[in-house]
Amino acid sequence: MAITYEIVKAVAADLYGGSLKKIPEDTKAALHQARSSESDDSARATIDTMLRSAKAAEQTMQFVCSDSGVPEYLVRIGTEAQLSGNIKQAFVDGFAYLVETIEPPLLMHVQNPLTRERGYAGKDMPLVTYDLIDGADYIEIICSPKALGSGRWAAMEIFTSPPLDVIEKYILECVLKAGSQACPPVVIGVGIGGSFDYCAKLAKQATLRELGKRNPEPAVAAMEERLLKAVNKTGFGPMGTGGDSTAFAVHVEYAAGHGFTPVAVSFNCWINRKAGARIYNDGRVERFE
Repeated sequence: MAITYEIVKAVAADLYGGSLKKIPEDTKAALHQARSSESDDSARATIDTMLRSAKAAEQTMQFVCSDSGVPEYLVRIGTEAQLSGNIKQAFVDGFAYLVETIEPPLLMHVQNPLTRERGYAGKDMPLVTYDLIDGADYIEIICSPKALGSGRWAAMEIFTSPPLDVIEKYILECVLKAGSQACPPVVIGVGIGGSFDYCAKLAKQATLRELGKRNPEPAVAAMEERLLKAVNKTGFGPMGTGGDSTAFAVHVEYAAGHGFTPVAVSFNCWINRKAGARIYNDGRVERFE
């Protein structure tokens, strides 16, 4: 058997649509935890509203937020996976199918950056990044739509062999610049090192890590904890209402590189949209968040 165009098209559409109507379970747990530890009355009331909105959206199959963003997929292809058909085109056609069938309808969030014309299709849309998994007999697809609130404030700067305190200062400067406009509590993904493009990829992927899991390297885990405490001392709080809950987590990933060191910072808003699936050679589809 093989992983076909038809099944990839269906899964791609389903993941995008599902991510708009249900917040991940780890994010629900993080909201409840933030609610219990929050010291500010207005912040607690805001988190209560978020929890009610998330529950209502899931029960009624409505969007958690009207800004559905644009579909972004991370596709990891197993080296033992058997593919059949135009797999790349399946993502384009899956998005087009979703636009035609989803209720409520999507707004026109796909924009041509040169003409500013809006629609449902465009060059290189959906946005798909590919990677490999040695020895796996499946492909893994993760959909993480990026909306304006969180997407606008991603940033990168390239330093020359910076010490750790310079890197951490830059990350916090990005957080301060974003303020509450990234719709906190946020998940902050940080990429350090590699090249310009690889660093941005690391930052994006860092936002997808399960909440509550630290980087396995103790020094990096300590950095994540240190940055999270600093971010939550900014006082922006949920949706800018003030309080202790500006971020759910700071996730840091790094790669070796040259003497020039890029540092990238990416944000996921409080909805923390992400939905994934593994499609096996035998046709099984295994969902995960």
